[in-house]
Amino acid sequence: MSLPPLPDPAALERLAAALEPLRSISRPVFVGDERVPKEGPLLLVGNHTLFGVVDAPHLLVHFWKQHGAWPRTLGHHEHWSIPGWSELVTTYGVVDGTRENLAALFESGQRVMVFPGGSREAFKRKGEEYQLVWGDRLGFARMAIRHGVPILPFAALGADEVFEVVRDSEELRQSPFLGSLLRGLKVPADIVPPLAKGRGPLGTPSLQRLYFHLGAPIDTRRYGGHEGDEAATQLREEVQAAFARGLEELRALRGADPDRRLSDVFIRWVVPRVLAHIPGMEGATKAKDRRK
Repeated sequence: MSLPPLPDPAALERLAAALEPLRSISRPVFVGDERVPKEGPLLLVGNHTLFGVVDAPHLLVHFWKQHGAWPRTLGHHEHWSIPGWSELVTTYGVVDGTRENLAALFESGQRVMVFPGGSREAFKRKGEEYQLVWGDRLGFARMAIRHGVPILPFAALGADEVFEVVRDSEELRQSPFLGSLLRGLKVPADIVPPLAKGRGPLGTPSLQRLYFHLGAPIDTRRYGGHEGDEAATQLREEVQAAFARGLEELRALRGADPDRRLSDVFIRWVVPRVLAHIPGMEGATKAKDRRK
């Protein structure tokens, strides 16, 4: 597959506009923008949250608006086997995650985003919220070392609490009918999406605030281009440790945020303003404001 061109700015503006209603609900918070290098190739590495589509678009749009570059996301080649979806991901600059394509992106000085956990991490099993499911994958670390490209670790918090996994891929594969069908079609377990429902009332998605942490860039030039197992493993562990620190910082930030849920915002800001327009309730609203 040839390397697709950069997304059309007009298409990105349309995406940003389409996301605005969701942005007003998720009210994303970004920490660490000052740590993003001003220029040069960069590899952003972080966690895939459940399904991978609740928060990633907000991070991409923010990076484009704030830092002037649209990160090229690496995707599994299966994306291009789905009619309609393949055109969509190509429009927004997703690139088949081969080493040749990644090398071409680095050589052209582009910013690249990768989720080493891939579909296995996006199609989480029960109890895997915010866990990195990277296994023994070292490809991203090897390529960063080979090309001397810094890695910017990032962490995302909030999206894994929007839905709840009811039956994960392992349970679905063990079911009598569906399991037989999946095995007959030789569908890999890693690309079987879980059955999920929203964590909100009546199974609706839980309206959570989204938080993103951009960590300090990790210089890979210290390895001198030596991308052996030892060096790549050490680098992967360093990225994982940076992710864990970022996630804990976000949890602390969220714990102190009185508006972490949309319902909190509604109660704190909308309800008092509604009451202020109801005859006889003006005094109660003012008294409540004085108590804050």
